[in-house]
Parts: sequence; C-alpha cells; structure tokens
Amino acid sequence: AVLQREPLYNWQATKGSLRERFAFLFSNELLSDVHFVVGKGGPRSGGGAAPGPGQQRIPAHRFVLAAGSAVFDAMFNGGMATTSAEIELPDVEPAAFLALLRFLYSDEVQIGPETVMTTLYTAKKYAVPALEAHCVDFLTKHLRADNAFMLLTQARLFDEPQLASLCLDTIDKSTMDAISAEGFTDIDIDTLCAVLERDTLSIRESRLFGAVVRWAEAECQRQQLPVTFGNKQKVLGRALSLIRFPLMTIEEFAAGPAQSGILSDREVVNLFLHFTVNPKPKVDYIDRPRCCLRGKECSINRFQQVESRWGYSGTSDRIRFTVNRRISIVGFGLYGSIHGPTDYQVNIQIIDYEKNQTLGQNDTGFSCDGTASTFRVMFKEPIEILPTVCYTACATLKGPDSHYGTKGLKKVIHESPTASKTCFVFYSSPGNNNGTSIEDGQIPEIIFYT
Repeated sequence: AVLQREPLYNWQATKGSLRERFAFLFSNELLSDVHFVVGKGGPRSGGGAAPGPGQQRIPAHRFVLAAGSAVFDAMFNGGMATTSAEIELPDVEPAAFLALLRFLYSDEVQIGPETVMTTLYTAKKYAVPALEAHCVDFLTKHLRADNAFMLLTQARLFDEPQLASLCLDTIDKSTMDAISAEGFTDIDIDTLCAVLERDTLSIRESRLFGAVVRWAEAECQRQQLPVTFGNKQKVLGRALSLIRFPLMTIEEFAAGPAQSGILSDREVVNLFLHFTVNPKPKVDYIDRPRCCLRGKECSINRFQQVESRWGYSGTSDRIRFTVNRRISIVGFGLYGSIHGPTDYQVNIQIIDYEKNQTLGQNDTGFSCDGTASTFRVMFKEPIEILPTVCYTACATLKGPDSHYGTKGLKKVIHESPTASKTCFVFYSSPGNNNGTSIEDGQIPEIIFYT
C-alpha cells in the first residue's frame, strides 16, 4: 500500500546513508513529482480522479526512476518525454510495480510465489536486468517437476533461455511426474513440440502418447471445438508426427494408439506391419530411442580387420564382456551382407551372465548397402551396465552371409576428453555361439553413453 506520511522536518538527519534516504522516499508522497495509476480498472474521469477497482495510485520521483531504468529515463527525459503528472499503467500489476520501485529505491528484493512472474514481466518491461535476474533465481530455486511445464511456458514467453533450459532438464529427469501435473495440459503447441522433439525424456512412449491425448482434449476445449477424433488430430498438427510409435511394443500400440482414432487406418496398418514383418515398410515416425542420458554417444569396435562370409542358421552370435564403469548401452553395430544391399531380420539382447537374466532386447531389422561397414541396431530403451558385472551381448540374425571381423581385441579402451576412460574386456561365450569369439565373428560394435 502507499505509505501516507506527513512531511517531517529534518527527516534527512535521521537517515545515515543515501540508501536509507532513498528507501524512505519509496512509495512516499514526500517530494514526489509523478504518480502512477497501476492495474486494470474501470474508466476514470481524468487526472486526479480516484483509482478504479483493482487499481492503485502510487507516488514516485522521476529522478530516482530515471537513474534506475533506461525506459523511465526515456519516458521523462527523452525526445517524446511525457509532461503528465499522472501516468496510467493498465498492463502492470500493482504488487509487481511496487516490487520494482522498492528495488530501484533501496535494492531490496521482495518477491514471492504469487508475484514473481508479474514482477519478472515488469522488470523486463522497464529494463531492470538486476531485478530480472533475482526473479529468475527465485524461480530456479523453486523449480520442481510439478511446476516445470508452467515455468517453461513463462520462460519461453519472457525469453529466458537459461530458465527454459533448467525446466527442460527437470522434465527430462522426471518426465512422468511433469506430464502428470496440471500445468502440462495448459502449455501451447510450440512448447509441446519443443518437448516432444527431445531425445532425453525418461518415459515410455505409450505413456507419453496418453499425455499428448490429454493435452489435445484440453486444447479442443480452449478452442471451443467438440472433442472428436478429427479435432484432436487437428489441434495436434505436427506434434503427432513427433510421437515415436516405433519405440512402443506391439501390445502397447494395439492397446493405445491403434484404438485412439487419432491415427488414420493406413497409419495403423503400416505401424502394425512395422512391428511384425521384414523388410519393414517405411513409416513417417522417428524410431530413434529417447535416451535419458547426458553427453555424447560413444562406440567401440573390437575388431581390427574385416573378412567375408559369415553364415546364419538361427543360432545366436554371442560375446561376453565386462566394463570398468557404469554405462548405458543403446545399441550394437552389426556387419551386413557381402552380396550387395540387403535387409536383415535381427533380435538383439543383453543378458546378465551370472543371473541368466535378459536385461533388454529388441526384435527389429536393418538394411545394409553391401559394404564392410557396420550398421546400427538399437534397443528401445537404454540398458544400464554396472562395473565388473559380466554380461552377454547377443544378436540373432536372419539373412544372407555377411562380413565378419577378425584380429579381435580382448581389451578395448574408449577415451573421452570430458570423461574418464571406459575399458571393455571381452570373453568368449561358452556353448553354441555361431562361432563368434574374441578373435572372430559378429557384434563388432557396442554403442553406449557414459
């Protein structure tokens, strides 16, 4: 509230510093030479009339405001300077404007959960970056999964890239909690697309699809459209193409998206074919795993030379390995055909050797071009690998004879400029392994993150 004080004789003598004297003048009629009528309100009959409902009349001092803000300086002293003794600010909240003035008069920061966003808006409007930084710092300290989407929307609106990045990191780490919060269905389409484009979300794609359907239903209501399959598809627009349907299991797809009515019959059929047949028909959806990991993708190759003719009869190629540090494996590099461009059907697995437990697997396929290169085959989700535990990498290929690796290395070290060394040690897998060993065979590459 405005502080109504009687002028005090020799009040200056009671203030020991310039800061104390200016703080005393904050929201004080004493020596004021301008008034702001702040907030939305009804029509007023002119300068000096009582503020309307929701408005507040706040005294100020032109010199103090001009010294703290280039916008106020231009308002009072620029070429188009106002001479009015009363200025209306209908787009600013009274509490936020008082927080701005308090900062300009005394460097005191007074913000809370209810006022921080309006204060941030006001600090940006009047070009007071120091107060803006305090607001962003406050938001950062109070950032949680359940308010990350709300703050992300505001960060994008106010062009605060640092805050937006922190919000996205929080959403990556706690995706399920974030999309379950009320603020998720309130975001705009551009924010939704920005999130769906990320490779680092930690959530199953089927659950992400369910959340996107909830958003579409809320958006239909915002646009006053009937909540129909066609309208949900319409409001989603390109966001629908950012759902990675190929990452779902066939059961997840059948239970959710296939029955949602949002996909066309042709899209449903093509995706079912993608799940069940080889060669797989082309689908217009991304099949790159969402990998809730940071840093750069790494890979190691355990062979020094490539030769021709490795055959397949339904037996799995297997190689055991240990690693010296915790990593996450996202796929293998496999050799392809010696007979030119070919499609392979493949099942890849990682098995905990001691427990005989399958930690991850994918039934998929890949196309090769007939060269001696390796071809990426990815898991649907990252698989955590712990140090000193023995694992079996397994690939069961169905297709023509392929290239294979020779002069294998028992130990392969990956060095990164930003991380410590990652050391793989390989061991031949006992039993039927289609001939793959430390020295020769398939599964030349392991693709991972540290």
